[in-house]
Amino acid sequence: MEVLQTLKRDNIQIAAASRTGEVTGANQLLDLFKVDAYFCQKEIYPGSKVTHFARIKQGTGFQYSEMIFFDDEHRNIVDVGKLGVHCIHVANGMTLKLLMDGLEKYARSQNTQS
Repeated sequence: MEVLQTLKRDNIQIAAASRTGEVTGANQLLDLFKVDAYFCQKEIYPGSKVTHFARIKQGTGFQYSEMIFFDDEHRNIVDVGKLGVHCIHVANGMTLKLLMDGLEKYARSQNTQS
Protein backbone atom coordinates (compact mmCIF):
# COMPACT_ATOMS: atom_id res chain seq x y z
CA MET A 1 0.00 0.00 0.00
CA GLU A 2 2.97 2.28 0.64
CA VAL A 3 3.86 2.24 -3.05
CA LEU A 4 0.35 3.28 -4.10
CA GLN A 5 0.17 5.97 -1.44
CA THR A 6 3.51 7.40 -2.54
CA LEU A 7 2.41 7.55 -6.16
CA LYS A 8 -0.87 9.24 -5.25
CA ARG A 9 0.90 11.74 -2.99
CA ASP A 10 3.25 12.65 -5.84
CA ASN A 11 0.37 12.96 -8.35
CA ILE A 12 1.69 10.14 -10.51
CA GLN A 13 -1.07 8.48 -12.48
CA ILE A 14 -1.10 4.71 -12.58
CA ALA A 15 -2.99 2.18 -14.64
CA ALA A 16 -3.52 -1.53 -14.12
CA ALA A 17 -2.73 -3.95 -16.94
CA SER A 18 -3.57 -7.56 -16.21
CA ARG A 19 -3.85 -10.47 -18.61
CA THR A 20 -6.43 -12.66 -16.90
CA GLY A 21 -9.57 -14.56 -17.71
CA GLU A 22 -10.87 -13.82 -14.22
CA VAL A 23 -11.89 -10.25 -15.01
CA THR A 24 -14.69 -10.04 -12.46
CA GLY A 25 -12.58 -11.63 -9.74
CA ALA A 26 -9.63 -9.35 -10.43
CA ASN A 27 -11.81 -6.26 -10.18
CA GLN A 28 -13.42 -7.58 -7.00
CA LEU A 29 -9.97 -8.05 -5.45
CA LEU A 30 -8.96 -4.49 -6.31
CA ASP A 31 -12.12 -3.30 -4.59
CA LEU A 32 -11.77 -5.67 -1.63
CA PHE A 33 -8.19 -4.54 -0.94
CA LYS A 34 -9.28 -0.92 -1.37
CA VAL A 35 -6.80 -0.15 -4.13
CA ASP A 36 -9.25 0.38 -6.99
CA ALA A 37 -9.31 4.16 -6.51
CA TYR A 38 -5.56 4.45 -7.11
CA PHE A 39 -5.87 3.58 -10.80
CA CYS A 40 -6.76 6.16 -13.45
CA GLN A 41 -7.42 3.31 -15.88
CA LYS A 42 -7.70 -0.47 -15.73
CA GLU A 43 -7.10 -2.87 -18.59
CA ILE A 44 -7.96 -6.26 -17.11
CA TYR A 45 -8.81 -9.00 -19.60
CA PRO A 46 -7.17 -11.84 -21.53
CA GLY A 47 -4.83 -10.83 -24.31
CA SER A 48 -1.56 -9.12 -25.03
CA LYS A 49 0.05 -6.50 -22.81
CA VAL A 50 0.67 -4.61 -26.05
CA THR A 51 -3.11 -4.25 -26.42
CA HIS A 52 -3.40 -3.18 -22.78
CA PHE A 53 -0.82 -0.45 -23.34
CA ALA A 54 -2.35 0.73 -26.61
CA ARG A 55 -5.61 1.29 -24.75
CA ILE A 56 -3.86 2.98 -21.83
CA LYS A 57 -2.12 5.30 -24.29
CA GLN A 58 -5.43 6.09 -25.96
CA GLY A 59 -7.27 6.61 -22.67
CA THR A 60 -4.65 8.73 -20.92
CA GLY A 61 -3.04 10.61 -23.77
CA PHE A 62 0.42 9.64 -22.52
CA GLN A 63 2.98 8.56 -25.08
CA TYR A 64 4.71 5.21 -24.59
CA SER A 65 7.96 7.04 -23.85
CA GLU A 66 6.22 8.74 -20.91
CA MET A 67 5.23 5.44 -19.28
CA ILE A 68 6.98 3.16 -16.82
CA PHE A 69 5.95 -0.48 -16.59
CA PHE A 70 6.74 -2.75 -13.64
CA ASP A 71 6.06 -6.45 -14.21
CA ASP A 72 7.18 -9.83 -12.92
CA GLU A 73 7.04 -11.61 -16.30
CA HIS A 74 10.07 -11.16 -18.51
CA ARG A 75 8.07 -11.76 -21.72
CA ASN A 76 5.85 -8.79 -20.86
CA ILE A 77 8.91 -6.62 -20.27
CA VAL A 78 10.24 -7.57 -23.71
CA ASP A 79 6.92 -7.06 -25.54
CA VAL A 80 6.03 -3.74 -23.91
CA GLY A 81 9.62 -2.49 -24.09
CA LYS A 82 9.43 -2.72 -27.89
CA LEU A 83 6.74 -0.02 -27.75
CA GLY A 84 9.17 2.42 -26.14
CA VAL A 85 7.82 2.04 -22.61
CA HIS A 86 10.46 2.18 -19.86
CA CYS A 87 10.23 -1.32 -18.34
CA ILE A 88 11.42 -2.64 -14.99
CA HIS A 89 11.42 -6.32 -14.11
CA VAL A 90 9.99 -7.04 -10.66
CA ALA A 91 11.58 -10.35 -9.75
CA ASN A 92 10.63 -10.60 -6.07
CA GLY A 93 7.61 -8.36 -5.51
CA MET A 94 7.08 -4.62 -5.73
CA THR A 95 8.71 -2.49 -3.07
CA LEU A 96 8.99 1.22 -2.41
CA LYS A 97 12.74 0.98 -3.08
CA LEU A 98 12.14 -0.62 -6.49
CA LEU A 99 9.61 2.10 -7.30
CA MET A 100 11.97 4.91 -6.31
CA ASP A 101 14.90 3.32 -8.18
CA GLY A 102 12.68 2.92 -11.25
CA LEU A 103 11.47 6.53 -11.12
CA GLU A 104 15.03 7.80 -10.74
CA LYS A 105 16.25 5.65 -13.64
CA TYR A 106 13.36 6.92 -15.77
CA ALA A 107 14.13 10.55 -14.86
CA ARG A 108 17.80 10.09 -15.77
CA SER A 109 16.86 8.57 -19.13
CA GLN A 110 14.55 11.52 -19.85
CA ASN A 111 17.29 14.01 -18.97
CA THR A 112 19.78 12.39 -21.35
CA GLN A 113 17.24 12.55 -24.20
CA SER A 114 16.65 16.29 -23.76
